[in-house]
Amino acid sequence: MILEYRMDERADELSVRSFLKRQGLSTHLWRRLKHQGSLFINGEPVMRATLAVLRAGDHLRCEIPESSAIAPQDIPLDVRYEDDHLLVINKPAQMLVHPIAKEQLGTLANAVAYYYETKKEPCVFHPTHRLDRNTTGLVLIAKQPHIQSLLTGNEGPRFHRTYLAIAQGHFPEAEGTIDLPLRRKPTSFIEQEAHPTGKPAVTQYRVLAETEEVSLVELRPVTGRTHQLRVHLAAVGHPILGDDLYGEPSSLIARQALHACRLDLVHPVTQKPMVVEAPLPKDFISALCRFQIYYP
Repeated sequence: MILEYRMDERADELSVRSFLKRQGLSTHLWRRLKHQGSLFINGEPVMRATLAVLRAGDHLRCEIPESSAIAPQDIPLDVRYEDDHLLVINKPAQMLVHPIAKEQLGTLANAVAYYYETKKEPCVFHPTHRLDRNTTGLVLIAKQPHIQSLLTGNEGPRFHRTYLAIAQGHFPEAEGTIDLPLRRKPTSFIEQEAHPTGKPAVTQYRVLAETEEVSLVELRPVTGRTHQLRVHLAAVGHPILGDDLYGEPSSLIARQALHACRLDLVHPVTQKPMVVEAPLPKDFISALCRFQIYYP
């Protein structure tokens, strides 16, 4: 990974460490730069990074080695946005975001690694968030680790996700907030539950359309707990259609009817507002049509 910056002509003297911290470089990456990487100011190598100072007009170049154990795999990708810093993919169902011990291939990470390889981009997979295997929709990926750090800072994610779900039943209120702490069930390695001793979890919802049987709901997670949307809807009596973990299977869709349809963010480099959207997948549309709900 190579990072290059030109100091503003009006800039005061500033240590390289302080400057890079402002650019989102984590402590981990700073240590890797010091011990394994190379640092140049105006083309001259810097031998002691901790003592280096930047002045007005200086050119800074950082070379930080990166490696990845993810095997590239030729899997088609639906790229919804890309530039030198970000990649946004519309993930299909039946795909993990990252390899696990028992599944090292067939994941979004494998597909992205191959995509970078074909473009001759020296990038490593840096997702800013994850989707469940059978949740479809947008995944925001940073091409460099410091961009990932900027998007997922200590203050929380600097982007907002919007989902659409087909939930069972009729909501008494057209919109509202579900504020229920979540924890992992003591008897399960993956299943979550609403519990007073859990971690804070908040979801905002808005009903877009409904029948006597189901509701099409827009969801905005304020927090990002594992399975949060699925558990929250099930906990208030409206499990997602087809969710066989927190509800029940459905003959209308072979997975939970949950789709990450929109990302709102301020670009971490250009500082310009961005909106990225992904259309509903065919199985979701088909299930809606069975209930005579037609979403634009």
